[in-house]
Amino acid sequence: MFPGTEEGPEDDSAKHGGRVRTFPHERGNWATHVYIPYEAREDFLDLLDALLLHAQTYVTRLVRMETFHLSLSQSVVLRHHWILPFVQALKDRMACCHRFCFTANRVKIYTNQEKTRTFVGLEVTSGNTQFLDLVSEVDRVMEEFDLTTFYQDPSFHISLAWCVGDAHLQLEGQCLRELQEIVDEFEDSEMLLRVHAEQVRCKSGNKFFSMPLK
Repeated sequence: MFPGTEEGPEDDSAKHGGRVRTFPHERGNWATHVYIPYEAREDFLDLLDALLLHAQTYVTRLVRMETFHLSLSQSVVLRHHWILPFVQALKDRMACCHRFCFTANRVKIYTNQEKTRTFVGLEVTSGNTQFLDLVSEVDRVMEEFDLTTFYQDPSFHISLAWCVGDAHLQLEGQCLRELQEIVDEFEDSEMLLRVHAEQVRCKSGNKFFSMPLK
């Protein structure tokens, strides 16, 4: 179901929108990320289109994300032979974690640590405690494998759109206020942005592993 080679994908920035890797690709190394997936419905995509259209009046190079998620880990590097033991350790940790509901309705602007990418996101405003509990379990697995744990005081969010470079100054202030107004005034936004977290997913290279919550 998940075909791939040990070498993983080529490091060709032209193939991923000009984005720059945060670490160099090496043979046998797999970029790995733990997150909660978000399956976008049509009305969510309608809201996203309205937000993107307005944000592009400030930063024209913004583009819509292709998939949506909420991160529970930083992107880390796993050797190929560590992938299955790592996933099994995650499954063991997630086995005691319960499903929960959360709300993500606050527009916020983010940049990555290197300031090479900017994101427009929806920040979680309820459900943070459950996210922190999940991160605590994921961090324990990271420590077992001597990998980087998650950020201190994380801002859990769904990234909606992104662009190359640091554009936060153009998007903060008036633009941010106007984007928040679009969210607040969107029909049934309160229900639309209340989400059920039912599984944790791990992506390593081109392989995906799902871990249902109880």
